[in-house]
Amino acid sequence: MIQPEPDVQLNGWVKTKPPRHSNVISAIIQIFTKTLVIAEMEVRKLRHDPTDLVVRAVQPSLWLLIFGQVFSKIRAIPTGDLPYLDFMSAGILAQSVLFVAIFTGGMTLIWERDLGIVHKFLASPTHRVAMVLGKSLACGVRCLSQVFVIYVLALLLGVKLNLHPVAFIQVLLVVLLGAGCFCTFSLIIGCVVKTRERMTGIGQLLTMPLFFASNAIYPISMMPDWLKFLSHINPLTYEVDALRGSMLANGTSIYGFGVDCAILLLTLVGLTLICGRLYPRVAM
Repeated sequence: MIQPEPDVQLNGWVKTKPPRHSNVISAIIQIFTKTLVIAEMEVRKLRHDPTDLVVRAVQPSLWLLIFGQVFSKIRAIPTGDLPYLDFMSAGILAQSVLFVAIFTGGMTLIWERDLGIVHKFLASPTHRVAMVLGKSLACGVRCLSQVFVIYVLALLLGVKLNLHPVAFIQVLLVVLLGAGCFCTFSLIIGCVVKTRERMTGIGQLLTMPLFFASNAIYPISMMPDWLKFLSHINPLTYEVDALRGSMLANGTSIYGFGVDCAILLLTLVGLTLICGRLYPRVAM
C-alpha cells in the first residue's frame, strides 16, 4: 500500500536544490583537480625512464648544430635584423615540442588501451575532459625540459636570448599551450586509428607538413600563396611567433603575444572538446 506524502515536510527532510552557479563551480573544481591528478600520474612515468628526455633532445640539437650552422653561412633566407641562427632557434624549440607531443599523446593512449588502463578510467566518474587535459598538461611538463636544452645550446652557439624572468615565463607558457594543442590533436588521432602502427605512420605523415607549413625556419613572406594560407591556420605558426618575440633579445612578434596565446588557447579548448567526445571510442 502506497502511503500519501505528508502535506508538510518533516524537519530536516526538505529537499533543496543547490544553486545552479554552485553546480558549475563545483564541476569546474572537480575537473581541475582530476586534471592535476592525471597529469601527476603521467609525469611520474618519467622516473621509470628518464633517458627519454635525453633522447628527445638529440633531434633539435642536431637541427641547430648542423642545419642552423650551415644556413647561417649561406644567408639565403631573409630574416631582417636577426641572424639566421637566432631566427631559427625559436622554431627549433617549437619543432621539438611538436614532435614530443605528437608521438607522446596518441601512442601513450593506445598503449594504455592495450593494458586495460583506459577501460578503468572510463569506468570511473572522472570527466572525459579531465582525462584529456591531464595528458595534455603532462605532455607540456615533459616538453619543458626541451626549453632548458635549447636555451643552453643556443647560448653556446652565440644566440642572443632574452633572459628576463618575465620573458622566460612567457616561453614556458607558450610551450605548455603548444604542447597541449598538439598532444590533444595526437589523442584525437589515437582515438580514431586505435593501433600503434597506424599511429606511428600518421604521426610521421603530419609532423613534417606542420613543421614546414609554419614560420619555424623561414619567414611567411617567402612562401607561395597556398602555403601562406596553410601557415595562417597552423597553430605552430603562432607558437613560433610567440616564442620568437619572447625568447630572443632582439626578437619581435608579428601578431602579438596576446593574440598568439589566445589562438593557441582557443585551439586547445576546441580540440579538447572534440577529444572528450571521441575518448570512449578507444575502448570499443
